[in-house]
Amino acid sequence: MAGKVEIKGEKAKVESPTKYIKNALNTQVLVRLKDGSQFVGKLINYDSVMNLILVESKEVDQNGNPQVNLGKVLIRGSNIIFVKVG
Repeated sequence: MAGKVEIKGEKAKVESPTKYIKNALNTQVLVRLKDGSQFVGKLINYDSVMNLILVESKEVDQNGNPQVNLGKVLIRGSNIIFVKVG
């Protein structure tokens, strides 16, 4: 769905989700899942359906406090609500 979107008479460019993820490679990301759980880690790979591989990952609570150190994880794209870079 990349393209231009009109917002109150102005045109805004919208990036495709995979382009956004590509730009996030090798950076720290926060991933929230449909069940409310959140994970923080370094994004090292992804695929066309937004399955993500994180390393040095941790499950965090709603305030961002680490709960469990997980290491390397695969997060299924169909469970992701959003990905925040940084």
